[in-house]
Amino acid sequence: MAYHRSVPPMQAALACACPRCGKGRLFKGFLKIADRCDSCGLDLAKQDSGDGPAVFLIFILGALGVPLAFWIQFSFELPMWVAPSIASVFIVVLALVLLRPAKALVVALQYRHRRNELEDG
Repeated sequence: MAYHRSVPPMQAALACACPRCGKGRLFKGFLKIADRCDSCGLDLAKQDSGDGPAVFLIFILGALGVPLAFWIQFSFELPMWVAPSIASVFIVVLALVLLRPAKALVVALQYRHRRNELEDG
């Protein structure tokens, strides 16, 4: 097996690219990981991020969205339904934008720390 040097995990995550070469696409759908890197041939079917990225985003975006809702509610005299609606839209939009890079980051970190298990044998 040839030694392959991986790209930095954050670089691979932001590009949603293969954690080994940084060139091939990591996803074949919105969140479905490709079976194999089209550039270096890494078997990506073994990669599994589980629910980790979604859980982290729920905690982070909830911690941002709730204070936003309170700030809107107490800073402006709006109907009671406006602040939760704005905060909900904020959370959903950011979750959709950040979920792919978060999942790509978890996959890249798994590859970096468990490379021997995940490399083609």
